[in-house]
Amino acid sequence: MTDSQNTAAATSATGPDAHNIKDWTDLGKEMWSYLTGKSAVINYSFIDMMVEVPRDIGPDAPRATWKLNGTLRVTTSEGSGTEPLAK
Repeated sequence: MTDSQNTAAATSATGPDAHNIKDWTDLGKEMWSYLTGKSAVINYSFIDMMVEVPRDIGPDAPRATWKLNGTLRVTTSEGSGTEPLAK
């Protein structure tokens, strides 16, 4: 695809609106909205990934280290978001 085709696809009436995306949070919201109702499933695979999560505010704050090794599955569905999770 050319850059002009990519731009056209990103701003199409059925896809995310690139003009409203300013950060990762906006991108996540737009992608969730776009994929909801399409029975979308997104699998993220992690191999020895470590994430440092600050326990306080500031650059020298102590951090907890989370280790991820496996698959995270994100599934979208239509609904209000208040339904209980399936067991």
